Amino acid sequence: MLLQPARLECSARKCDHITPLLQDLRWLRVPQRIEFKLAVLAFRCLHDMAPPYFARELRRVADMNSRRRLRSASTLELNIPPTRRVTVGDRAFGVAAACVRNSLPSDVTASPSLSVFKRLKSDVFKRWLKTSLFSRSFDV
Repeated sequence: MLLQPARLECSARKCDHITPLLQDLRWLRVPQRIEFKLAVLAFRCLHDMAPPYFARELRRVADMNSRRRLRSASTLELNIPPTRRVTVGDRAFGVAAACVRNSLPSDVTASPSLSVFKRLKSDVFKRWLKTSLFSRSFDV
């Protein structure tokens, strides 16, 4: 569980609020950690750094023949496949990763290929993604 290591790290008591501790440690809450993992995996799929069975699940709107003439084809959004069941269908990787990636700001999804610090492009994406999710989570 995420809360116990935060309490141990800060020497906090069991009854202390956890939100200030997570902010001080710059840790994401659990729902944002899940979004982080999904967004990183989607990034790797789109940049050919993930296994092909994951990459087949994600398709850009611009790559679909039926949507090439739409205004959304000029964006970097992913196609969200239709689902019949909320409990199972919306939790599938292709749907969940596309929803998370489409909800990110455009400056995060359009991360540069090279960094000023000569890091890998996935490291730049991770840094911008964590900053975005942290500010959305804690209203910073």
